[in-house]
Amino acid sequence: MNTPARALPADAPAADRGDGDWLRAILTAPVYDVARRTPLDAAPRLSARTGNSVWLKREDLQPVFSFKLRGAYTRLSRLSEAERARGVLAISAGNHAQGVALGARELGIDAVIVMPATTPSIKTSAVQALGARIVLHGDSYDEAAAHGMALAEREGRTLIHPYDDADVIAGQGTVAMELLAQHRGRIDAVFVPVGGGGLCAGMAAYLKALDPSIRVIAIEPVDAACLDAALKHGGPCRLDEIGLFVDGCAVRQIGDLPYAVLRDRVDAVVTVDADQVCAAIRDVFEETRSIVEPAGALAVAGMKRWVTEQACRDQELVAVLSGANMNFDRLAHVAERADVGEAHEALFGVTIPEQPGSFLSFCRTLGRRAISEFNYRYHAGETAQVYVGVQLKGGSAERVAIRQALIDAGYATADYTENEVARLHVRHLVGGPARGLLHERLLRFEFPERPGALLQFLETLGDRWNITLFHYRSHGAAFGRVLAGFSVDPEQATAFAGDLERLGFWFHDESANPALAQFVGTSAPR
Repeated sequence: MNTPARALPADAPAADRGDGDWLRAILTAPVYDVARRTPLDAAPRLSARTGNSVWLKREDLQPVFSFKLRGAYTRLSRLSEAERARGVLAISAGNHAQGVALGARELGIDAVIVMPATTPSIKTSAVQALGARIVLHGDSYDEAAAHGMALAEREGRTLIHPYDDADVIAGQGTVAMELLAQHRGRIDAVFVPVGGGGLCAGMAAYLKALDPSIRVIAIEPVDAACLDAALKHGGPCRLDEIGLFVDGCAVRQIGDLPYAVLRDRVDAVVTVDADQVCAAIRDVFEETRSIVEPAGALAVAGMKRWVTEQACRDQELVAVLSGANMNFDRLAHVAERADVGEAHEALFGVTIPEQPGSFLSFCRTLGRRAISEFNYRYHAGETAQVYVGVQLKGGSAERVAIRQALIDAGYATADYTENEVARLHVRHLVGGPARGLLHERLLRFEFPERPGALLQFLETLGDRWNITLFHYRSHGAAFGRVLAGFSVDPEQATAFAGDLERLGFWFHDESANPALAQFVGTSAPR
């Protein structure tokens, strides 16, 4: 459940007197030895949808695909000669590791990066390619951190903290310095992702020193909202559990120094869930044709929620895209959840009669709505269970209306749109071997992706032939892939072939497919 967007109380403590110090530190940070001045790009699609002027600060375009390089290099550049000679150590399984590795290589400093042994090879390879030595230890970040701190002390290395360090915060603050130079005219609000708080602290220090009217909105994952917890508690406090989907911001406790900066400078905290983040990843892709990581899209997700809750229009809004170190194998999961996060898909479990024609009657109740997924498997008995996804055009109100229409038609209907287990697991477990089913034919089809294609299929085949299995999932291609099963007596094979020809969809008989025989095959001979 989302934590409501929360404005800070009016009696928040007065800002400390360190504005001048922060400005000097940020203005003199030598980030451009290695970092790029990233563009501030207009986001016309998001602007049109929200009724505001939306801008994206493209930190995903840095050499290591993250803002972390700025703070890491600033800290490294300000080491004494003795500290450089002893070398440095960082504990990170993400973007900070790459920032430290690149900065150390440029400055000729020996660097060790300690990571959990479970770190994906894509991340360890990226760090190794930058010349750092990697030490893998433990199964969790906490285990790696304990080992790393002991190793740094034993070898006399300087620990480069990812966020709880003044030089790191100053380096991250250069994002705000660029932002104000790039945007002509007023800025109403800047949305900044928060993990440990270094980026938000650096940007807030700079923005509030130069223009206190700019609202700084901190965005956190709802299941890792350590800044929100600290502001309510009155100081940094450790979260008992955190979610890991937005891994770049999965921090149990806000940094002491970032908190000291942010407690008087951040105007509000907004929390968002994983589905909203996935929808924001898609938003960024549609704007830029770039794929950011979950933490990289966090600010966009929070901006969208803020606009909805505040009902603000005609404002100048900036969201920081903080990074693009996305694992390729996560894309399918993101695509699955983006529609739910944008209220573009509803998921239902529906009980229908187990008899010829019932599938067609059920789909007629849904009407000509676009179906995003259909899972069904025959089981002996009087009723059958259907798992169905429906694309929405009217958001949550349409979702409620669809459920009510199904109930009014006599179907027992459960709404699983917000059921985590149903979304992640149940959809893939619908099925299994069907007992006592005779003469099953399993066919693979390609459907044209257009409204009415499913009804055409059912009106041609579903009224006469008993459908024993059906699986479909939309993937945004021109043709949808469908696996369907039918109970066809051998004496009716010619008639069945005639109906398939009349349907006109491409198909292939998969009845002898060994994978299907093992996992969904019937126990009776065909």
